[in-house]
Amino acid sequence: MTGVASPEHEEHDHAAAVALRTLFVSASIGSGHHQAQLAVQHALEGRGVCLQAREGDAVAYLKPSERWWTVDLYAFELRYAPWLYAWFYRRTDHDRPFSLIGWLCSWVGRAGLERDIAAAGPDLVVSSYWSSVPLADTVRRRRGRPFVNALIVTDYRAHRHWIRPEAEVIMVATEETAAQMVVRGADPERVVVTGIPISPRFRALIGADRAELRARHGLRANQPVLLISGGGTGVYRALNELLDALGNLGRPVQVLLPATPQDTGVEVRGGATIHHLGYTTAFPELMAASDLVVGKAGGLTVAEATALGVPMVVYGPIPGQEEHNADFLERHGAAVWVRRRADLRAGVLRALDPDEHARLSANARAVGVPDAAERVATALLARMDRA
Repeated sequence: MTGVASPEHEEHDHAAAVALRTLFVSASIGSGHHQAQLAVQHALEGRGVCLQAREGDAVAYLKPSERWWTVDLYAFELRYAPWLYAWFYRRTDHDRPFSLIGWLCSWVGRAGLERDIAAAGPDLVVSSYWSSVPLADTVRRRRGRPFVNALIVTDYRAHRHWIRPEAEVIMVATEETAAQMVVRGADPERVVVTGIPISPRFRALIGADRAELRARHGLRANQPVLLISGGGTGVYRALNELLDALGNLGRPVQVLLPATPQDTGVEVRGGATIHHLGYTTAFPELMAASDLVVGKAGGLTVAEATALGVPMVVYGPIPGQEEHNADFLERHGAAVWVRRRADLRAGVLRALDPDEHARLSANARAVGVPDAAERVATALLARMDRA
């Protein structure tokens, strides 16, 4: 009989109509953690999930007295003493049974997260930064609020802090990441390889006409376009020396520099025409129009560039996690990692060589996961028995 839904169809419609109450907790340390969460929200909604979402920020949960020795200290180290952060990163990346930092993060910021959990009444808490996972577990146990505790790992190697036994599902970038976590004690049944979730705008730009994108944004078609990756914290110590090197390549290039709104305009430095972009919503298009991404190796930037097949020249990465991201790219032939200032000019010219650029681009596409957000959505729905 036409017009009558089958029981299976009705069951599917009912499951889709039941709201999935979800608390997404990012960390306002740069923009990558939040961007990953937005991509997952979009993917879930694209599946027809009736998503009742609330967004939280692990940094906003902190009291001023807690913030100075966590977020503020991190920013100070990146700006003035990266060697100190490198020491901290390596010193705390251990496999001893007790971690003081991990224990503290089970309690620090609890009042703020408790408020969000009380307001959201979540079935699912999704964190894109590790510290809210043990904190959510503390709230779950103390308040008797059952929910699935999930973690998205946003780099290509997991520091010990990201290997969270409190999480029912941990979504990671690669098989390498999963193997590394399992060797260090993660439950293999809880680790799912998804890739790092990125905005669907990047996936839509795969194969886009680069010349048309350049024309749309006022860029020359006959000069290489280099997009600077300086991170979302506003702290990129190597920026000026990088720009100096790009101005002395011996060939004209166009340099795109995302920055703060007041830093707009065009600057000429040697052979480099530097476009200070300010705040722009066109970042995916600008990346797709670029020949290279040059600078830091944040996890989201790496995921975005590889999805589009845009090679990277990594220079001045944050010690620890971004060095591991750079190592991943270098080992897979998707980037040139320049470790010394004296080698920067040669590294960029090498990556611009047509044959080398084609090789790097193909390798970047090979490790890219454009549909990572959809894979994360699949993993979450499977864990919630809503696949």
